[in-house]
Amino acid sequence: MNIDHDRLFKELIETFFAEFMQAFFPRAYEAIDFTHVRFLQQEVFTDVTAGEKHEVDILVETRLKGEEGLIMVHIEPQSYVQKEFNERMFIYFSRLYEQYRCKILPIAIFTYDQVRDEPDTFTTGFTFLDVLRFRFYKLELKKLPWREYIHSNNPVAAALLSKMGFKYEERVQVKLEFLRMLTRLKLDPARMEMLAGFFESYLKLSQEEEERLNCELGRIDKKEAETIMQITTSWHEKGRMEGRMEGRMEGRMEGRMEGRMEGLKEGRMEAQKETILKYLSRRFGEQPADLEEKVQKISDLQILDRILDELFTADTIEEARAIILGKIAGNLQ
Repeated sequence: MNIDHDRLFKELIETFFAEFMQAFFPRAYEAIDFTHVRFLQQEVFTDVTAGEKHEVDILVETRLKGEEGLIMVHIEPQSYVQKEFNERMFIYFSRLYEQYRCKILPIAIFTYDQVRDEPDTFTTGFTFLDVLRFRFYKLELKKLPWREYIHSNNPVAAALLSKMGFKYEERVQVKLEFLRMLTRLKLDPARMEMLAGFFESYLKLSQEEEERLNCELGRIDKKEAETIMQITTSWHEKGRMEGRMEGRMEGRMEGRMEGRMEGLKEGRMEAQKETILKYLSRRFGEQPADLEEKVQKISDLQILDRILDELFTADTIEEARAIILGKIAGNLQ
């Protein structure tokens, strides 16, 4: 799968610029006046000698507290190893300074999976004269110990857990901690989905790992697990609805509204059934076959909604069974 690294990081940082600076560059965060922040259009520089075009994706106009005049913050995500990248950062800096003639804070984010020691300086000169010593902030994500960030309430740190230094066998735990961080952030649905989309672009669990995640959810606080379930169910249901809508739009024009509404209803029913069965597995560590069969046979969306409304109150599998069977029986009477 091809990942548009530049787009993902640009969207993340433009949405949570202050939080990004706070998490990884606290001294700069304390100095910047975040009441004045404006993202500028992409800058394109042509290197005539190399015959290449260089693009600066993230360029922020802001101020420093207590100082007159504007500054620029240039953030450069780097998704692959590049020889003499430090020189490239200096070229960007010099072109930007030539155009804006103001203070510029350069930041490089190394996002690739290799663990390297990237330089954060570019120097040139002679034995008799140091002509230039250029420095920039660097953030080498793969070197960051992910567990040090899980207790923060920082959305950028949450998303970037997926790129930090963890072992392969820790993948399930990393996602669990990401979900727990989301429950504390209490963001609006759009930003929540954006963080989830970023995270899963870089860390997507297998089916076997998802099952292990379900078991882990059963071991954490009940209310926290319920909140996680509600968040993930919302994403799942939204994805199903969008997928069915796109499929209907590709079909015949005649009768498209009726077919689309039916497709949305079917999609929601399937999502509700899956949510009920997943909850049983996550909350109680089991998914009885007889309950699964009865849930799958439900063809009334209202019954499924009523079951979900009360299911989170069940403390045992027996109480859950009583809720499900009671709602089904009540509809038959």
